[in-house]
Amino acid sequence: MRNDTTTGGPGERERQALDAHWRAANYLAVGQIYLMGNPLLREPLRPEHVKPRLLGHWGTSPGLNLVHTHLNRVIRSRELQVLCVWGPGHGGPAVLANSWLDGSYSETYPDVGRDAAGMERLFRQFSFPGGVPSHVAPETPGSIHEGGELGYSLSHAYGAAFDNPDLLVACVIGDGEAETGPLAASWHGNKFLDPVHDGAVLPILHLNGYKIANPAVLARIPEPELDDLLRGYGHEPLHVTGDEPMAVHRDMAAALDTALDRIALIQRTARQEGVTERPRWPVIVLRTPKGWTGPAEVDGLPVEGTWRSHQVPLSGVRDNPEHLRQLEAWLRSYRPEELFDQQGRPRPEVLACVPAGERRLGATPHANGGLLLRDLPLPDLERFAVPVDKPGATLHEPTRVLGDLLENVMEATTDRRDFRLVGPDETASNRLQAVYRASGKAWQATTVTTDEHLDRHGRVMEILSEHTCQGWLEGYLLTGRHGLFSCYEAFVHIVDSMVNQHVKWLRVSRRLPWRRPIASLNYLLTSHVWRQDHNGFSHQDPGFIDHILNKSPEAVRVYLPPDANTLLSVADHALRSRDYVNVIVAGKQPCFDWLGLEEARAHCARGAGIWPWAGTEDGTRDPDVVLACAGDVPTQEVLAAAQLVRHHLPELSVRVVNVVDLARLLPAGEHPHGMTDPEYDALFTRDRPVVFAYHGYPWLIHRLAYRRTGHANLHVRGYKEIGTTTTPFDMVVRNDLDRYRLVMDVIDRVPGLAVRAAAVRQAMEDARTRHHAWIREHGTDLPEVAEWTWQG
Repeated sequence: MRNDTTTGGPGERERQALDAHWRAANYLAVGQIYLMGNPLLREPLRPEHVKPRLLGHWGTSPGLNLVHTHLNRVIRSRELQVLCVWGPGHGGPAVLANSWLDGSYSETYPDVGRDAAGMERLFRQFSFPGGVPSHVAPETPGSIHEGGELGYSLSHAYGAAFDNPDLLVACVIGDGEAETGPLAASWHGNKFLDPVHDGAVLPILHLNGYKIANPAVLARIPEPELDDLLRGYGHEPLHVTGDEPMAVHRDMAAALDTALDRIALIQRTARQEGVTERPRWPVIVLRTPKGWTGPAEVDGLPVEGTWRSHQVPLSGVRDNPEHLRQLEAWLRSYRPEELFDQQGRPRPEVLACVPAGERRLGATPHANGGLLLRDLPLPDLERFAVPVDKPGATLHEPTRVLGDLLENVMEATTDRRDFRLVGPDETASNRLQAVYRASGKAWQATTVTTDEHLDRHGRVMEILSEHTCQGWLEGYLLTGRHGLFSCYEAFVHIVDSMVNQHVKWLRVSRRLPWRRPIASLNYLLTSHVWRQDHNGFSHQDPGFIDHILNKSPEAVRVYLPPDANTLLSVADHALRSRDYVNVIVAGKQPCFDWLGLEEARAHCARGAGIWPWAGTEDGTRDPDVVLACAGDVPTQEVLAAAQLVRHHLPELSVRVVNVVDLARLLPAGEHPHGMTDPEYDALFTRDRPVVFAYHGYPWLIHRLAYRRTGHANLHVRGYKEIGTTTTPFDMVVRNDLDRYRLVMDVIDRVPGLAVRAAAVRQAMEDARTRHHAWIREHGTDLPEVAEWTWQG
């Protein structure tokens, strides 16, 4: 943002203009909740002018309208670029009203013109079949934050501000939202905000006293205690309190001017004078009554300033004449004839403080990040691929290999600063530390001599809050940049609810032609379930895949690369993609290299395919059994099982199938990556037993494939919620995913083998028994397991 400042508050005429705009926005907000006709009250209000179902939220709207009105003033007077994140859950009426007033709504939706007919359409469509939601949503111009779920507004705001040095991100935090854990952690975003390369975040804590039914905690604690809390978070509070409109306009304008002057000073001293001390950023605490300017009392009960104003203060308007009278009086209290002309257009004085063009909050390109997005400069994978002369001859740590690629991406974006790696304190643990050679870890707090890789200008983001990591990255992506979220597999579940909202956002955005595609949200899940032998049961949970595959098929992808080169290929694809949530599960422990780069590319393009070198098919007959696998450890166990079958049962024709893209198992009509029935049958056969070793919970594979002809022949081994601190191989044994168990499954399921191969089955069972005895005596895996290599 600009470093110049504006001194002096608004004069009387400007305050009158601000009040006119605020009253107009309040009128439009009430109209959206209630009216489907007679939008300008040109005739007495009748029941048929009122919607049959009253859906919406009034309580927070007057405060949001006040903030929007005053942001307009400073944007215009200071020529600022501003994005606002609207945190209160159902503030849709306010944000839509202001977008309609500044014209950005009609530009986005030409059928909702800025006149009487357009106003009527604006009112009717709100919370109405075929219309728009009651909360701020993708359909709302100027928005990047779904208002239906609380807790993430401030982390989204910081994500939007990172690497956006000319942007001010205002963030309205509702007092109910302020009680959530994610919001509490996100206050620490200011310890990562670089005044040189990043924009500024101005939190506006809106305390209107109540949530849905209960008092708000921060609204009821003494003001000195609240100030101590905010100062402890690193902010300097500025208070605006009251219920007399003109006094509040005066105080709000003064608070915004003071806050922006302080922000400009912080940025100027950091950018021009080299000051490195962490600043104390301003925060505005806005206290206004809940449901301000609405009915003071309904049916003898207080409403304005209480929880009763949260949703629809007058609920019986169609049937109760007194409610209808109160609604008309409420609407007329805003004096609409002073605000709109005969054609229903806002009068000039209403728009006197509204900025123009892309500076309008409803028109900022920062809220439509695809307009600003540039392709990520990705290097040739040949530079990072591991050589594979023959399958299984060498081992690499897949995520360490990926770390070298990410270092290059970080280096290539040094000047443009549009790529960030986020994660909860696990970058090095997940073997991605090569990125530190290109960028350190963002950090604005105190440093000591034992610290490593901390950097005031760094773009690696680590905070031990998965919620905050997710919020930062979402805000970063939604404003037109790229990134990757690296996390331990078991703990990514913490953001289940957040990714729900992001997938919903993507699904709706895809149907809005004016929303441009954004970079995909990419997860790298490592330290996974099968190699948590040192951390134990608490760190073992592969269920995030199940959660993701329940979501909109058009927006979600899940990849299980079995080695380093397939991980490179999958990551390259994910980082280039748009409008997806990509989940990549890959190990950080040494893993056999199965495929060369070109083979890996071809295999990833197929998503699932036969590995001819691993099986014993000779092309003269159908396979007797299919050994299938998805995931790095399951792949190793399947190949070890295939080798045992080759040795003990050489007459069997065995096919080995590896699945990288889990959605390939779905029918083509249910997912864009799904296989047709002929494709699936050609791969897995229609009538032969399939023993499938899977990375996660086995019933997911059954759910994906239950419609297939051969489903009755499908037997899946996977994680069965059995684990502890033990050896790596013991984890697979405990869950019956080990090579010996897989050979036993082949014998049990191939017709005629149960009797003929009884001795082989007994040998496999004996190997499992020897394993149990060995690890308890030696604390390590059997030598035949620990020293196993592929012998093709």
